[in-house]
Amino acid sequence: MNILRNNYKLIDIFCSLVEIPSPSLREEKVAQKILSIFKENNIEAYLDDFGNVKAKVKATDSTKKPILLSSHMDVVGDNSPINIKLNGDFIETDKTRTLGADDKAGVAAAILFAIELSQNKELKHGGLEIIFTRDEEHTMQGIKHVNMSEIESEHVLVLDADKLGQVLFAGANYRHLIINIKGLKGGHSGIDIGDTTRLNAAKLIAEIVNEIPQGVYKQDNFGVITSINLGVIIGGGIESAVENIKTSDIKSNQYLDFIINNAITNIINTKAGATYSIRSSNREYENNLLNEIKEIINNFNNKYNGLAVADIQTTEHMPAFEKSDDETIINTAKIAGKNLNLNLDISSFHAGAETHIYANNTNKYGKTFKPALIGLADVYNMHSANEQINYISYLKGYEFLKEFFKVFNS
Repeated sequence: MNILRNNYKLIDIFCSLVEIPSPSLREEKVAQKILSIFKENNIEAYLDDFGNVKAKVKATDSTKKPILLSSHMDVVGDNSPINIKLNGDFIETDKTRTLGADDKAGVAAAILFAIELSQNKELKHGGLEIIFTRDEEHTMQGIKHVNMSEIESEHVLVLDADKLGQVLFAGANYRHLIINIKGLKGGHSGIDIGDTTRLNAAKLIAEIVNEIPQGVYKQDNFGVITSINLGVIIGGGIESAVENIKTSDIKSNQYLDFIINNAITNIINTKAGATYSIRSSNREYENNLLNEIKEIINNFNNKYNGLAVADIQTTEHMPAFEKSDDETIINTAKIAGKNLNLNLDISSFHAGAETHIYANNTNKYGKTFKPALIGLADVYNMHSANEQINYISYLKGYEFLKEFFKVFNS
């Protein structure tokens, strides 16, 4: 491992960072390490008010545009020691905790690139901006606290994808949807069962769920655009069963079976609900889906007018990262990939990342950011003790980053 670190500056910087535990909102030590590296190499860098690291390499050609590299410093894990070892082409830990390649692979690559760029007296470029954020893995408070009005770049490479050659130009939002059934009479499951005005909330929520789509709603050649997933259906006489869990010696993975086996069945249920997650990288398709669901709820309320009421609540937890008409990053990546004989995966992704925050903000000049999620290495088993990074792919990914910047400034 020491031989590898001595021969490759990228690997040495990467290992020096992952050896410092940095769980979300406890990134201070790794941030100070980053600042010290920048200072040693005479690169302008500082902490913003939230503790994010910001750095800059000044332009050598004012006619060219700057570009921003962004990565996050926090990792999934705690403050326990991180023992690194080499296993063939893979860097991993001793299996006691996460490695933190997500996203210190991106951080290390951006640091080395800034160092080499600052020392390059021949390449004419529009400048490089760098942001390393806190708390990406938990609530994304780091990126949300970045003062976007200070950023000059319009194009952003978020170095946080998990496979070499990924260039992801759009990403889904995340919306939480809740449906509740209310307004029922209730009653005894024996004595009152013949009363047709006493409807069962659990049965009614099942009726609604049966009408709502599940899974992929819209997709294209690049993948899933809009989807909906049923999270929970809940209803019936579960209150006492839930209460009994507090005093029962059962494990959390047995809760569901316990509730099912101990729920009360001699009442006509008066409350029930269902929760969904909706993800979409296209607002129009998302709105179409929401309108379909609203129509289902309206039809339900008309059918059971005076007997039961269904309502719907939605909360967007992350905005969509919609595909930009500006394909500068895509076209630049294609040329860079071709120059290096590197196969690229140019597509959308059906999840969230810091790209989403950039895509919904504007820079110093009022220009909407055009981000992409970039993969510089093959990272496996992220967020687990089996996490590992293929260092051969990582070295190739770093060459791709350098070639991308060269093409971007050509």
